[in-house]
Amino acid sequence: MSIVVYVAAAGLAVAALLLLPGPRLSRRNPLTVSTCISAALGAVCFTCSAPATLARVNEMTGVPNFGAPLTYSFISAYSASVLILLIHWRGGPQEQIRVMVTRIVIAYSILIVAVITLYQLGSTPVERLQDLDTYYARTPYIREMIVLYLVGHAVCAVSMIVLSLRWSRTVTGLLRTGLRLIMVGLILDAFGFVLTKLVAVAARWSGYDLDWLSTTVAPPAVSLGALITSAGFVIPRLLPTTRDHWQSMRDYRALLPLWEQVKDVSTAPKPSPSRWRLPKDRLQVLELAIHDALLQLVPAFNQGLGRTVYVRALDHGRSRTEALAVSEAAMVVDAAAEAGVSYDSSTAPQDMPVEVDRYRLLATTASGTKELVQLAKALVQLAAVQEPRPRTRVR
Repeated sequence: MSIVVYVAAAGLAVAALLLLPGPRLSRRNPLTVSTCISAALGAVCFTCSAPATLARVNEMTGVPNFGAPLTYSFISAYSASVLILLIHWRGGPQEQIRVMVTRIVIAYSILIVAVITLYQLGSTPVERLQDLDTYYARTPYIREMIVLYLVGHAVCAVSMIVLSLRWSRTVTGLLRTGLRLIMVGLILDAFGFVLTKLVAVAARWSGYDLDWLSTTVAPPAVSLGALITSAGFVIPRLLPTTRDHWQSMRDYRALLPLWEQVKDVSTAPKPSPSRWRLPKDRLQVLELAIHDALLQLVPAFNQGLGRTVYVRALDHGRSRTEALAVSEAAMVVDAAAEAGVSYDSSTAPQDMPVEVDRYRLLATTASGTKELVQLAKALVQLAAVQEPRPRTRVR
């Protein structure tokens, strides 16, 4: 049983770590802070509730079942943090958000104090690592403590389900997907954990034994529910950024053949091979270096060669856009080879052989990465329509 709970704790901890890194200003963002706190508290809850952890806590404190009120308090704090997270996520007037957050903090703080007080008033002399809820279901004060933390968690789950359902009807895309995942996770939490626990406790009050609901059904249900809920919070926030970095990495690799052609010409800072730099940053530096090289090569473009390659590309079945990219690739290769013979870092670009000095390369006039990638891909198609003129590069 401890393994199942520890897996859920690890999942929540990973979610917190994924959301933690970022610029200093983003760490002051209430949404970012509340998301990290919620995931971290969830990880602590599951870690504390594992039988192995409970045994260790009881042993260290020397108090039988001391881990129970500790876990219940963390569960109550986690419930409050999830409600606060949803409030920040939904947004609204800052004053209204502040009032709602304050009310939640006060309510669940009172709940935590009540749980600790009831535990001190009650008596739990026999250590129970998995079935404390049902074993002490009839014990004065302890039964109230158990019902109180379950009701507090149920209020959180039901409130979140209702709010998520209402909000999901007004949004689309990843946000709706995230809200639906949150609802699924909370339904598992409400019915798989809270309801089964309450039924098992009520059965004890009536003289029946349904402890298996509390010890066998509830832990995996709440673990799965917590992981799904965390995914619902994390995916809408991380997936777009992850997708952007993945596309940047693909574009970076696609531009490498073009960089190999023009790298000896560029005077911009060379792209760093550091693996610690994010893909978007690496792509930006590479684009800057390539643009610098292309701007220096433009005066040396042989437009006669470009027109010839353009016609050949059309004859090979290329579209006009593809043919233009291939013709420009041919001029880039030709000008780069010419620069290899005559280019000197101390020589100004206008000293290069100039055939036409007003040509504007599409890849240098467009603002996005698409045209550069298209030019890089055209280098591969170039061999099929034009045999590059041999050059002797002087080192």
